[in-house]
Amino acid sequence: MQKEKPGFLQRLQTKWKLDSLFQVVMVLVVFACTGFTILFIKNPILDFFGIERGGGQGFVNTVLYLLLVLPLYQIILLIYGFIFGQFNFFWEKEKQIFRRIGKLFGKKGN
Repeated sequence: MQKEKPGFLQRLQTKWKLDSLFQVVMVLVVFACTGFTILFIKNPILDFFGIERGGGQGFVNTVLYLLLVLPLYQIILLIYGFIFGQFNFFWEKEKQIFRRIGKLFGKKGN
């Protein structure tokens, strides 16, 4: 008799160290809601700052996009995480991101 291979949600549950499949689904819902929200608000934000899409300044526009929209994405992720009861999960992930960024810019001494 062969063991069944764990499904996609079970693998995510293990990887993310979550307690239940319901929690996995809620985390995925938070990601979906955050992405959907960013989809609708990114253009007004970029327009407000005068960033043109396809204006021949692709690199500059990409850098400005990352500087403006990416932090907003992280904040909205925490807000939806709170609304759907997954704030602690997303807060821990945010702290991991900040630690990694800190290591990139930290001192590299002996």
